Amino acid sequence: MSEEKVILVDTNDEAIGLMEKIAAHEQALLHRAFSVFVLNDNNEVMLQQRAAEKYHSPLLWTNTCCSHQRPGESNIVAGKRRLMEEMGFVTDLKELFHFIYKAPFDNGLTEHELDHVMIGRYNGKPVINTHEVENWKWMKIEDIKEDMVLNPEVYTVWFKIIFDEFYHYIENHKL
Repeated sequence: MSEEKVILVDTNDEAIGLMEKIAAHEQALLHRAFSVFVLNDNNEVMLQQRAAEKYHSPLLWTNTCCSHQRPGESNIVAGKRRLMEEMGFVTDLKELFHFIYKAPFDNGLTEHELDHVMIGRYNGKPVINTHEVENWKWMKIEDIKEDMVLNPEVYTVWFKIIFDEFYHYIENHKL
């Protein structure tokens, strides 16, 4: 099977090419991505702990799921696809906002993404893909914010950035 490709974009989210995912992260090139936050009726966020076998950020906690769109795939379709692949369920998603961030990893790779942040609602238990996800939990938004200050090392580098944007968004908008 060929290596997964990402969609390279300019700062206006216009596609400018395709590149193998690892190469784009090695070269820190801007590419399209998405992050999904699933909340339950108690306004708790479903977090996932990345699988131990992941090539970067293993066993760190992060948002419900995130990944990269495929060519011709809408943000919502991509989010639903990856939610099913990682967490074993699908729910309706709504795109909230997008922004650009750059975050280097300890292994020499860099996330440089135009990230589309989406939200969904779900009250069930996921059926996790153990090749992708080690564990999961529900956590109140305020508790995540506090725990990131106390234990920043247990969260992915991108989640700390994305959660801050998400938190400010929900402060200013009724979800």
